[in-house]
Amino acid sequence: IDIHNNTGINPLYCVVNSLDQAVLHLALLFSRTVVWFRGLAGSQTTAFSPLCPSLTLECGKAGKPANEEHAANFVDACLHLAQFPSHDVHEHDIDLYHTVATVRVPSAVSFGFGDALADVDFDPRLDHMNFRQLDAGTAFGRTRVEFPLDVRDEGRRDVTEEFFACGDGTISLRRASTPAMLTLDARAVRQDCLCYLMERIPFPHSESAARLWSARL
Repeated sequence: IDIHNNTGINPLYCVVNSLDQAVLHLALLFSRTVVWFRGLAGSQTTAFSPLCPSLTLECGKAGKPANEEHAANFVDACLHLAQFPSHDVHEHDIDLYHTVATVRVPSAVSFGFGDALADVDFDPRLDHMNFRQLDAGTAFGRTRVEFPLDVRDEGRRDVTEEFFACGDGTISLRRASTPAMLTLDARAVRQDCLCYLMERIPFPHSESAARLWSARL
């Protein structure tokens, strides 16, 4: 169990590297919002995933007692868990997303939130878009350079032009997506990323279905 805070306006949610029933049952002890991300090499959840059920808890901004208590209650529930339920997770009990891309701002590009002099002037309410289904054409901000973002899929392929358009100085989504981890913390953007882009995925009704779905992506 890897317990994280983050810097944007995000719900409490879990990140998992597999869609095994045991992992999903564990995730639902914390939140019905679950994000399937096939992992960053070297992360704790990725390293332990082949060995045992593992997940990351995203607990929102630091310093919120209710979030701290929720995480502590989850750990306590795990310590008292005799076994995983024998029944499968039901589709109506879970909101399942798949991370399809990571959005970064190249180091040579300056940016701000409400800063018209920067290379990129992001919407100062950008972090309110987290976990909202955004339509194609949704604006992220204004730009003074041609293509100010670097967007990579899980295989590290450049998919910038698949997800974003830059026309008439406006950065906008080219296809519908749901962002997570959008933040107004410039240091967090530099150290990690601007956001992740997600899509809802069909719920796998069995572990064999989950394996087939994973193999297709």
